[in-house]
Amino acid sequence: METAAILGGGTPCVFSSSLLHLPASSNRTACSLWCAPNKLILSTSTSQLSAFRSQSHLFSNYPTTTPPPPPRSKTSARNSTQTGIFLPHLVASMEQVEETYIMVKPDGLQRGLVGEIISRFEKKGFKLTGLKLFQCPTELAEEHYKDLKSKPFFPKLIEYITSGPVVCMAWEGVGVVASARKLIGSTDPLKAEPGTIRGDLAVQTGRNVVHGSDSPENGKREIALWFKEGELCEWTPAQAPWLRE
Repeated sequence: METAAILGGGTPCVFSSSLLHLPASSNRTACSLWCAPNKLILSTSTSQLSAFRSQSHLFSNYPTTTPPPPPRSKTSARNSTQTGIFLPHLVASMEQVEETYIMVKPDGLQRGLVGEIISRFEKKGFKLTGLKLFQCPTELAEEHYKDLKSKPFFPKLIEYITSGPVVCMAWEGVGVVASARKLIGSTDPLKAEPGTIRGDLAVQTGRNVVHGSDSPENGKREIALWFKEGELCEWTPAQAPWLRE
């Protein structure tokens, strides 16, 4: 038996059946193994090998009258290969780095949960760019929660946020807004999943220990609202190459 194989578009290499040590009783079959971009094609001139049934799914059978596909030129093979390439690191580099505003509310501060909450974001791999302890004035609280001004609980919310110091944080990273919301958990702590900040550390909506921006746009707006110029730091974490491709 003779077999022709092409690897990488080169010249066919012919192997005799003596090299394959086939028994003399084996049906003689001519096979061609072609290497096309992203696939191998084996053509046989008969429908039976001694080791496999004629309809074996391990081989692609071609009629004896149909010649094997011709080897492709190096240029066409290269172009075809390039169009099918998926490079995760190129996709990762195109992902948008976002900013989010995270605030430990007065109850979180009074309960000594600041370190616990910060560690959740640090362990996730996000970058802290701003951090301060701050007593929130009424005007700033009203501006921050202006979208809720028509709600009946708005006065109590403002009283709650201004009742003691808060810890203001700015965090940065790819997908940080959505990921932070998952880390924080549902607004109602009783509905928040175990493992989230609110699911683990809070029991009531009016005392849910932490705030997080709900969109990239609000993240930028809230950071600008709570931090003055010069209060944010630009730096590169040493672990950055181990977090992203």
